[in-house]
Amino acid sequence: MKILYAVQATGNGNLSRAMEIIPHLKKIGKTDILVSGIQADIELPFDVKYKFKGLSFVFGKKGGIDYFRTYMKSNTFRLMNEIKKLPIEEYDLVINDFEPVSAWATNIKKLPCIALSNQCATLSPRVPQPKHKDPLGVFVLKHYAPSTAQYGFQFKSFAENIFTPVIRKEVRELDVTDKGHYTVYLPAYDDERLLKNLSRFKDIKWEVFSKHNKNASKHKNVNIYPINQKAFLKSLSSCTGTLCAAGFGATSEALYLKKKLLVIPMKAQYEQICNATVLKTMDVPVMKSLKKKHGDVMEKWLSKGKVIDVNYPDITASILERIVDEQMDKNNNFTFSH
Repeated sequence: MKILYAVQATGNGNLSRAMEIIPHLKKIGKTDILVSGIQADIELPFDVKYKFKGLSFVFGKKGGIDYFRTYMKSNTFRLMNEIKKLPIEEYDLVINDFEPVSAWATNIKKLPCIALSNQCATLSPRVPQPKHKDPLGVFVLKHYAPSTAQYGFQFKSFAENIFTPVIRKEVRELDVTDKGHYTVYLPAYDDERLLKNLSRFKDIKWEVFSKHNKNASKHKNVNIYPINQKAFLKSLSSCTGTLCAAGFGATSEALYLKKKLLVIPMKAQYEQICNATVLKTMDVPVMKSLKKKHGDVMEKWLSKGKVIDVNYPDITASILERIVDEQMDKNNNFTFSH
């Protein structure tokens, strides 16, 4: 059996999940990997057969997506060429983690595309939804990477086809301690805004990982580091708490490591607003932005924040075996044999 596993690289969460999924897929069948996107800081330790620019959102510096830079970096002609040249019909099974090139290639040729992502679970009626719907955000989640079958990930298993997060082996094997600092990952804020707002809490030691700086620096009680996965995991495993955006990967890992968590969803990023809605039902505090007027949320979290108890077992292999069984049996009368 020939499998195409396609993953989007706009952020790091999808690639972190891919590190666990790919080895299991390779045990099931011959697996080729496709990656599209331009914003990730993680390199997959596997041969990637197809690398595309795809359709990426560019992080801004004021807490949200930089739509001007996103538009300037987008190229519809290039995207269509990437879709057309992908030999999608060569594969028995396409598993897609919110990746647009392979999704639209299968859609155009009317072939099956199996979604396996946080995004496809976000709009499920079983999952808590924001009070105010964003029509554009809903449209993007529905049409960015169209699929014929959906299996999702969320912070809780809200339905039979929605699973708890995939936690990479590297995180599961971390030595968890508490050295008193707070780990920060807010890629849509520049260093100046982070320093201005975090330095107000003078008794807190902050370790900030920045997408906007390639050199480490120290400013009073705030240490800034360039993105580095090894350093980030070291900081995360030894922190008291984690302040981050509401992306699915970092938040899941912080919860798994029993770190108290505070999230600031990116502005106009509907997926993150949906994630924050779910986290809020779990008693994770949510800040609207870093602005001083919302500082009382952070003050309360720093002084009284608590660890949220979760159970995220390692069930990746059984999830993938189930998907292959169900989809290949449905499409080709094929059943995966152990």
